[in-house]
Amino acid sequence: MELIQDPSRPPLAYVKGIPLIKYFAEALGSLQDFQAWPDDLLISTYPKSGTTWVSEILDMIYQGGDLQKCRRASILMRVPFLEFKAPGVPTGLEALKDTPAPRLIKTHLPLALLPQTLLDQKVKVVYVARNAKDVAVSFYHFYRMAKVHPDPGTWDCFLEKFMAGEVSYGSWYQHVREWWELSHTHPVLYLFYEDMKENPKREIQKILKFLGRSLPEETVDLIVQQTSFKEMKKNSTVNYSTIPADIMDHSVSAFMRKGITGDWKTTFTVAQNERFDADYARKMEGCGLSFRTEL
Repeated sequence: MELIQDPSRPPLAYVKGIPLIKYFAEALGSLQDFQAWPDDLLISTYPKSGTTWVSEILDMIYQGGDLQKCRRASILMRVPFLEFKAPGVPTGLEALKDTPAPRLIKTHLPLALLPQTLLDQKVKVVYVARNAKDVAVSFYHFYRMAKVHPDPGTWDCFLEKFMAGEVSYGSWYQHVREWWELSHTHPVLYLFYEDMKENPKREIQKILKFLGRSLPEETVDLIVQQTSFKEMKKNSTVNYSTIPADIMDHSVSAFMRKGITGDWKTTFTVAQNERFDADYARKMEGCGLSFRTEL
């Protein structure tokens, strides 16, 4: 009798030395044929850094703040996830085929795995970076609920893997640094999650300026209000509640969990924090980036 393998919790697959969710690694081959268009906009982040938040902000900007249009489909269809592949759900490339220009495209890929066409076409990029401690905690809870990841084990075990870059998409340190470097030669708007939490209106105005667009102030205020964590958490088109439970188990942890800065303090022990800080200082030495870990 043939054994049917459980599709959940597969081990990570390495591509060019970078660990990825097994299904996403399988999707990379077909990305070779992907053609970027000059008016595409790429949303790039390391996981758990405000990707869905900035995706919803950008879709609202593109739809001129029209709420009905922004509820037309789930965020996965409105902002296709380039490397996405999971059992029983359309792939990112399939979603892109049905997306009219100008397209919003989301990715978590590090530069080594990014399709060259996006750089060749000088596609504009909105990059969001979030402090490593909050990312690590959020990623741990995401691993627990999203069964496309391997089992995360204990928090202590997961934190070690995060620091070593042995989690899906590899090293946070490398990701935020290489996209920062790219911003000096490519049209990248580099935003910080903490700045967005502190003053979302100011950051949305930065995005509008970067896009060369303008909206009435009342529309910007509506976007701020509609993309607040409280509103998005209850919006089924963005909170991933429609994804099958065998892929994302919301009874373990909500996809949109807390959305705050400084939540790491509830999870890190004093010893973990000291070890993390020493490791962080080594890995981020000589880098012009500075992150706030509390507001």
